[in-house]
Amino acid sequence: MARLGQGLKRGGDGVVRCFWADSDPLYTRYHDREWGFPVSDDRRLFEKICLEGFQAGLSWLTILRKRENFRAAFRGFEPAAVARLGARDVARLLKDPGIVRHRGKIESTVNNARCARELRAEAGSLAAFFWSFEPSPAERPRRVSRPALAAMSKTPASTALSKELRRRGWTFVGPTTAYAFMQAMGLVNDHLEGCAIRERVEAARARFRRPE
Repeated sequence: MARLGQGLKRGGDGVVRCFWADSDPLYTRYHDREWGFPVSDDRRLFEKICLEGFQAGLSWLTILRKRENFRAAFRGFEPAAVARLGARDVARLLKDPGIVRHRGKIESTVNNARCARELRAEAGSLAAFFWSFEPSPAERPRRVSRPALAAMSKTPASTALSKELRRRGWTFVGPTTAYAFMQAMGLVNDHLEGCAIRERVEAARARFRRPE
């Protein structure tokens, strides 16, 4: 059994969680209800890969606090709607204080929406494409400890996903960004051993029907 201090913290509610979940109530809710639970919804997958790109150089908490503003600015992250944004929309978004006003990242989101539209037409769904990069159990550590997690900022699977996305024209999708996406969307379960949410995520992954 993992001990507190090995990447685990007991919250004020008595629940033992991954170390990072205790720093802010918003993080706690995200950790308990979203992070690591498997997702097959194309809109949510597209939103997450885009927001991971916006996070580059920032903390995820910064993005999480602005997530609803991002959703409003980018039409709910429906790829077909985002793909229709043009130069005037980019100029408008650069003046929006509710999001991260970075021209390259804004233009990347529009570009990636157009790439997502093409990918969905080819693969049937973004979910089918992304889940094809789920690593096999043999590729995973025997125990998900804090040192093991620290050594996995990128993995062979995330590198392969990044390479294929970039081959298809996507931007801001490096191997580290791709792995953070995989962690969040449940392609892997990186809740630490001893975290109260880990078994819930494992159960959700066991029930989850992989898209084809």
